Amino acid sequence: MSAERLRALADGPGPVVLPGVYDGLSSRLAVQAGLDALVVSGYSVAASRLGMPDFGYLTQTEITDAARDLVAAVPGVPVIVDADTGYGNALSAARTARLLHRAGAAGIIIEDQQWPKRCGHMDGKGVVPRDEWLAKIRAVTDLRDEGIDLFLIARTDARGLEGLDEAIARGTAAADLGADAIFVEAPLDRDELARIGSELAGARPVASMVEGGRTPIVPTPELGEMGFRLVLWGISAILAAGHALRATYEALAATGSGPDPSGLMTFGEITDAVGLPGHRQLDARYGA
Repeated sequence: MSAERLRALADGPGPVVLPGVYDGLSSRLAVQAGLDALVVSGYSVAASRLGMPDFGYLTQTEITDAARDLVAAVPGVPVIVDADTGYGNALSAARTARLLHRAGAAGIIIEDQQWPKRCGHMDGKGVVPRDEWLAKIRAVTDLRDEGIDLFLIARTDARGLEGLDEAIARGTAAADLGADAIFVEAPLDRDELARIGSELAGARPVASMVEGGRTPIVPTPELGEMGFRLVLWGISAILAAGHALRATYEALAATGSGPDPSGLMTFGEITDAVGLPGHRQLDARYGA
């Protein structure tokens, strides 16, 4: 099972690198690069699908549709989906989990922000009471009794609002309820990262590296030494894609021509990346 595969990866010899993906192409490229598991980044899906910020606009239906397409693009690869707050109360979180499981997700992330939520590295966020969030965690883990087994990452944003002690306490409580991994969002320095890795060592702690965010960028091997079992690079790909897209469109606007072809994938590379050779074989087989 995919959830069991994620547990095995997380308990392996080194931290699992989790790249953020947002469409079929980014998912296929990540897998072709040799990455073992993927995360559907809400930040990236909001930007790419809606052209909007991670500010509570993305809906349950939209993230489920995106997840279904991504999972189909990379069969057999475990995909974790950012499910925000679960889109409501504990019952809503359980329904979201069911929908994402049906879409093929191997895992989900449920956070404790108030709705409308926003990117964890933005100002203006709030968190719900601890018990309200834990009810969502319990509702999702209880689904295992129905055969709906998801690798559950319990994310808390309490660090920036109620302090690191409360964030760690929330994480510990979520782990006690069966969450598979604990994600304390936006620690401010290496000392805080080290404390999270140490105090949540038995709960598969997750580190999130956000370029330009509030947490310092620390190499994955060093995070592993701190005790982290999973390292999420959630927006790296969308930042890279945005940079390349802007350069391309600016070149077209300024000169009427595209950028230097040496900086682009070739036509053949992109068609190979999306599986054209296999589709040609099917075309020949069925005489379409």
